[in-house]
Amino acid sequence: MAQLKFEDAMARLEEIVTGLEKGDLSLDESLKMFEEGIRLSKSCLKMLDEVQKKVEVLVRDKEGKQKSRPFRLEDTEEGNEALTGQGES
Repeated sequence: MAQLKFEDAMARLEEIVTGLEKGDLSLDESLKMFEEGIRLSKSCLKMLDEVQKKVEVLVRDKEGKQKSRPFRLEDTEEGNEALTGQGES
């Protein structure tokens, strides 16, 4: 079986949530959908983890040279503050 694309997995997860929220499924059908949702969720998390490992951010060291390092979530927050002029001054 071909690997599901992230976007397709997320779309299916949304369908599952909508179906479960309606509440018109039998217990057996609900359980099957829930189990599928858990599998898709784990698959999405794995894909995100793999992508995060691949992303690198260019930074300058103390000498002004560019180097790369693994992406960190904090980089995004700091970058947003720098772009908007917000943050500690």
